[in-house]
Amino acid sequence: MSTPTRIRATLKDGGTELRMLLSHPMENGLRKDAEGKRIPAHFITELSVRRNGEVVLAADFGPSIATNPYLAFSVGGGAAGDEIVVSWRDNLGETRSDTIRVA
Repeated sequence: MSTPTRIRATLKDGGTELRMLLSHPMENGLRKDAEGKRIPAHFITELSVRRNGEVVLAADFGPSIATNPYLAFSVGGGAAGDEIVVSWRDNLGETRSDTIRVA
């Protein structure tokens, strides 16, 4: 399993500010290694963010996203202690899900 997603969730201006750094190689399948062999594609295809079980972001990714994607966005409302769950699936079937509480 991959390194945990680094997530920050804070209350700001009547909403919840979310920032996350996903640890993933995000290989597009077009690059070659030092020996000239193609590096196989390996990238996140689906991402979801839930607050207290409700989806606040659902995204489809592709091979053009950079290594270790960084996402930042705000959602209206929220309260200290709300549960934030960030989950993703990649093109090889690997999954990851990380949970934090709003500070």
